[in-house]
Amino acid sequence: MDKIRNFVIIAHIDHGKSTLADRFLEITNTVPRGKMKPQFLDTMDLEREKGITIKMQPVKMRYEFNGATYVLNLIDTPGHIDFSYEVSRSLAAVEGAILLVDATKGIQAQTLYNLELAKKQGLVIIPVINKIDSINARTEDSAKELATLLNIQPDEIIKISAKDGTNVKDVLGMVITKVPPPKGDPNGSLRALIFDSKYDAYKGVVAFVRIRDGKIRQGEKIFLMAERERGEAKEVGFFSPALVASSEMKTGDIGYIATGIKEPGKVKTGDTITIYPVSKELEPLPGYKNPQPMVFVSMYPDDSDEFDLLREALFKLKLNDAALEFELESKESLGRGFRCGFLGSLHAEIIAERLKREFELSLVVSSPSVIYKIIDKKDKEYLIRSAADWPKDPSQIKETQEPWARLEIMTPLMFLGKVMEVIDGIGAEHRDKKYFGQDKILLICEAPLREIIVGFYDNILRSTQGYASLAYEVVGFRKTPLEKIEVLIAGNKEEAFSQIIPTEKAYQEGSRLAKKLKEVLPPQQFSVVIQIVISGRVVARETIRARGRDVIAPLYGGDYTRKRKLLERQKKGKKELKEKAQIKIPTSVFFDILKK
Repeated sequence: MDKIRNFVIIAHIDHGKSTLADRFLEITNTVPRGKMKPQFLDTMDLEREKGITIKMQPVKMRYEFNGATYVLNLIDTPGHIDFSYEVSRSLAAVEGAILLVDATKGIQAQTLYNLELAKKQGLVIIPVINKIDSINARTEDSAKELATLLNIQPDEIIKISAKDGTNVKDVLGMVITKVPPPKGDPNGSLRALIFDSKYDAYKGVVAFVRIRDGKIRQGEKIFLMAERERGEAKEVGFFSPALVASSEMKTGDIGYIATGIKEPGKVKTGDTITIYPVSKELEPLPGYKNPQPMVFVSMYPDDSDEFDLLREALFKLKLNDAALEFELESKESLGRGFRCGFLGSLHAEIIAERLKREFELSLVVSSPSVIYKIIDKKDKEYLIRSAADWPKDPSQIKETQEPWARLEIMTPLMFLGKVMEVIDGIGAEHRDKKYFGQDKILLICEAPLREIIVGFYDNILRSTQGYASLAYEVVGFRKTPLEKIEVLIAGNKEEAFSQIIPTEKAYQEGSRLAKKLKEVLPPQQFSVVIQIVISGRVVARETIRARGRDVIAPLYGGDYTRKRKLLERQKKGKKELKEKAQIKIPTSVFFDILKK
């Protein structure tokens, strides 16, 4: 245990975490030079294409330092705010964190957020400035910013170039000398914390664990304390970074246990694995606080026969993404699908893309929406994830609320005016501001989450030529007047088109929806009226003209009364058809509206 060091790399997105991890793998000879490739620990093609880390990735390295061999367990973490739950889980499995800052950009919003997470876990922080080789590097200024933030001297910060390896060995040396070895009882009963997992068709659920106490050998019977599920350690081992089997794992190790459990829902992040039978006195390890998804998206298979495949795929993805939630959603016109909950819009985008690539599913995905809250006249609270959850009797609603988020926006001072325009445009409330050096400011404000999840970050980047950064977290619900928009087509209510909208935007959104439906609905042999209804009032109306047919075209002359009889007969027929016919709305129309 004295020769083990467990640590993570945390940073804002694109500050060089994956590149630094590459250098560690090279220096420790964990990966042969001939097999080395950039962003080695980013195993998904999607990560390489987007240039971001999506999944945490553990790796075990061995390193000679001052005549002794040390085991270095590294967990590479994501940098985007939507994957902050990945970061929090990895921090609970280690004792130290390398805080990486880009010398060309300095401290960013996500730098501060990740630092706070690490401090809450009581981790030793190793400050590092990266990209000192860049022609745009502001190394000394960045070092002063970081030193002020951590209340240390600038010369205590290691300045490196992860790209060419400059001073990277110094970082490993600092990890060994500063980060304490893991604590635990090597002779006690096994307690292993599950911080991640994945599914294997042969081994069952493979749990990624940190051994807090005791040890485990291959073949031993295991017990999941929270789920009260039994299994068998089909295989135990370490990440190198591929899974490499071992005879046993001991206190302080980070590795994996192939549980043999074939039902994905039985193995959950934050559970404690121990040996079966279980001692009555044994206490489970503190788990993780379950994340509360605030962004919801509907997902439907293009082919209804692929519903079961979609359900199975979601269960498997949830194994290594505990922040993902989903529940069955069924609409008569759309078939069966799922209402999925995410931590942010990028999180939703990544999951949808993984479903398409890894499971070859063709999906229709709605635009993101947020969760709402209703308090009825009996003071009972209800969470509203979709319009279908809205009370059938609106008169019983006492109060409606929506989620608000605390925003931290880091921007150069020269773009402050433009950033303020974007912030004011979403109705944000200013809370505080902090200056970093002479040319950078951190704006702290609060705003409705619905205004942030789609397009807001892009607007911030455009207004600052890409130099701003953003971090946010949901701070709770606030009272906001909300309405349910209902759609009547030819007098029939179409629940699939219903939406929940703030009252102040209800008329505008209702008019937009009516116009959109007029564009995409196919014309009938009779005129079709589209009505947008809010609280029993029609607030918008559009009419689709009947599909024309010239019944008098075959007539080339003669008495006009003959033509008039044909026109009257056509008019009467359309009226009867309109009264009796049920309009069949093509599935493509629902999908067009769903995707906005």
